[in-house]
Amino acid sequence: MKRIKLVVAYDGTDYCGWQIQENGPTIEEKLNKALSRLTGEEIHVQGASRTDAGVHALGNIAVFDTESRIPPEKFCYAVNGWLPDDIVVQSSQEVSPSYHPRKCNSLKTYEYKILNRPFPDPTRRLTCCFRHWPLDAGQMEKAASYLVGEHDFSSFCSAGSQVEDTVRRLHEVSVEKEGDMITIRLTGDGFLYNMVRIIAGTLMEVGRGAYPPEQVEEILNGRDRRLAGPKAPAEGLTLVSIRHIGALPVTESSCNKWIDYTVDRSRLETDKVVAMEIRRCEASERERMIKRTAKHAFWDGAQELLVREDGREEIFRRKTIDTPE
Repeated sequence: MKRIKLVVAYDGTDYCGWQIQENGPTIEEKLNKALSRLTGEEIHVQGASRTDAGVHALGNIAVFDTESRIPPEKFCYAVNGWLPDDIVVQSSQEVSPSYHPRKCNSLKTYEYKILNRPFPDPTRRLTCCFRHWPLDAGQMEKAASYLVGEHDFSSFCSAGSQVEDTVRRLHEVSVEKEGDMITIRLTGDGFLYNMVRIIAGTLMEVGRGAYPPEQVEEILNGRDRRLAGPKAPAEGLTLVSIRHIGALPVTESSCNKWIDYTVDRSRLETDKVVAMEIRRCEASERERMIKRTAKHAFWDGAQELLVREDGREEIFRRKTIDTPE
C-alpha cells in the first residue's frame, strides 16, 4: 500500500464544491470515480481544502491510498484521461503513509478577482466578480492591512461553521489593480467558512466608499458577522496554492487587542520542547491560544509545550492536552 499526493486544478463553475454531497456533482466525487476506474480499487481521496460551490482552484491537494503498480509520478497522466475537461491533475508523487493534507503546517494562498468596468466581459464572467461602480483599490489596500497577523476572524465567518477555534493567522493581504482588474490576494495558515469571500465583500464596501478603511479594524475586533460586508460571489475566488512549510520559524510573535506572546522553537530538535512566553492575555483567550500553539508544536515533533507567564511555568504534554484538529 502506498499513499499518493495529487495537485489538482479545476473550474468550479459546474460543481457543488469539493466535498461529496447529495444535491449535485463535486470535485471529490469525480476524483474518486476516476481513480477507482483507473486502479480497479475503491478509492476515497482526502482533500486539503474543501472549496465551496463555484470556487476554482489551481493547486488544491488530495491524497489517496492504493496498491496499484502505476508509478506515483505517472498517476497524473493516467487519471486525467478519466476526468472531465474542467478537472486536471497537475502532478502526482508518493508521500509518507502518515501524511495528511490537513494535519501539517502549510500556507494557503487565495486570490479574489473583481472586474471593475462599466460593462461585463462575457469571456471572463466565470472567473471574476463583476462590479460596475468604481472601486478605490488604494482604500481597499489600506483596509486590508488591518487583517494581517493573528486574529479572531469571527466577523468574517459564515453561520454554520463548526470549527472549534476561529483564530487564524494571515501572513499577507494585498490589493492590486491592473487595468480594469482588481486582485485581492490572501496567504494564511488556514481559512474559515466563506472567510475569503466575506473579506472580499467587505473590502469592496470600503472601495465604493460605504465606510472608511479604519472601520475594518473595528469589524475585526467586534467579532460579529453582522458588522462585516456581504459575502462576495463564488466565481471570483480561486485557491491558488497550498504550500507545506515543514517546521515553523524558530521564533514567532503575535500581538493584538487580546494577546501578546512569543513562541520559541530553539529547543525543538534537541529536547523536543517548544517554549511559549505570554506577556499579556485576556482570560477568555488563554485556553484556545495554548491549544493552537500546542497543535503546531506537536505537528513539528515536540513532546512538551512549556508555557511561561508572570514568572510561572506550566508544561503541557502531547498525551495530556486536547489539541483541536
